[in-house]
Amino acid sequence: MKIKPEHYAYMRDAMARVLKDNQGISAASYAAQGLTDRRFRWDLFWAAKLSQWVSDNVYKYANDAHLDTALRAIVKELGVS
Repeated sequence: MKIKPEHYAYMRDAMARVLKDNQGISAASYAAQGLTDRRFRWDLFWAAKLSQWVSDNVYKYANDAHLDTALRAIVKELGVS
């Protein structure tokens, strides 16, 4: 994974806070609505308000494909994939 470990941890922690505040959302709840896993992880990213932070820190060395790989790993680690 190209995302630096400290950046991965920052995103994971921000996304974990969103999940804590919004019990019951998961990839399964999205699938039940006909939405994709990709939509779930990117909605979680946006809900965590990571866009500007990623622009300032991650896009200097990575792109959306790298970011999506990290997001996929984060939702799996958080147990909501």
